[in-house]
Amino acid sequence: MSVPMKRQLVVVFMVAAVSMTTSQTRAQDVLGGTGITGAGSTFIYPILSRWSRDYRAAAARGGDFPLPNSGLEDPPASTALEYEPVGSLAGMLRVKDRRVDFGASDMPLKPDELASANLAQFPIVIGGVVVTTNIDGVGPGELRLTGPIVADIFLGTITKWSNEAIRALNPRLTLPDAPISVVHRSDGSGTTFNFTDYLSKASPQWKTRVGSGLLVSWPTGTAVKANEGVARQIQRVKNSIGYVDYSQASQLALNDAVIQNRSGRFVRPQPSTFQAAAAGANWNATEDFYVLLTDVAADDAYPITATVFILMHKSAPRTRTAAALDFFKWSLERGSPVAEPLGYVPLPSSLIGQVRAYWARAFKIRT
Repeated sequence: MSVPMKRQLVVVFMVAAVSMTTSQTRAQDVLGGTGITGAGSTFIYPILSRWSRDYRAAAARGGDFPLPNSGLEDPPASTALEYEPVGSLAGMLRVKDRRVDFGASDMPLKPDELASANLAQFPIVIGGVVVTTNIDGVGPGELRLTGPIVADIFLGTITKWSNEAIRALNPRLTLPDAPISVVHRSDGSGTTFNFTDYLSKASPQWKTRVGSGLLVSWPTGTAVKANEGVARQIQRVKNSIGYVDYSQASQLALNDAVIQNRSGRFVRPQPSTFQAAAAGANWNATEDFYVLLTDVAADDAYPITATVFILMHKSAPRTRTAAALDFFKWSLERGSPVAEPLGYVPLPSSLIGQVRAYWARAFKIRT
């Protein structure tokens, strides 16, 4: 189970056996005790925190990295990774301004944007955005919704749970004749980007009136900061609806809605349906891994599947880049056993190979 995010600044620990071009060096030896810094996505926080803890414990074995849950306790003091889960937009801005060593974003940047900022971008993990509700008598996975209906709710066109379109999809549920309380993010968010990107594909009205982005002009609803803030607001307010990352929804036992995908099937958000969406992605056909997994045409695909990307400066100090890449290399290759329990899908081995080859080209560092 992941640790709830109760502070905006979260210090999680890591030790790096830095993979340099010809030999391995411990991170604290080359960084002089200065921690690696990152900021951005709240979506990735639970697994990033767990990976950092497990990596630190593994490095305490002198580089003989054990699998997670090895039982190793109280490893030696080590270099710290300071990560601020402040939202994807803030993470992008901080890495562009060189205020952090890496940014984490649930929205990929296009190749021309990366080139203009001298940034590199690669995927790190896959997850999903969950539509969650708080309706008396309606449990997890019971409420069925379509993309157009979700769009109409967030547009303010559908205002009550007793609406005929919702009732027609859910004849066995007793839905209240009560106003729908809409909750959405206030900060620049990759979760928002993937949610609104899906709605733009599912609803012409949404695409025309609102569109997609890290920040959008919401027609209705209450604005709350961070995934955890949205989740807590939904817990507090009866007859509410919002969107959060799957890990947060699972951690707080929120009631997820079942969403109709492009194939016409109603699909629950879970790692297997995120994997189904990711399976058809052609990462080879894109530059800088610019791939979106929303509204994928696959029978079992969950329609609001998302990828978290890491952004790093190509011209950052070599020692800091090498230390960060060593951590991400370990996370990709050895951190997968904890991914699904936390609600994520690890990258397939073929994609990991592509990521490492990309590192060599972008950073001139062999890992």
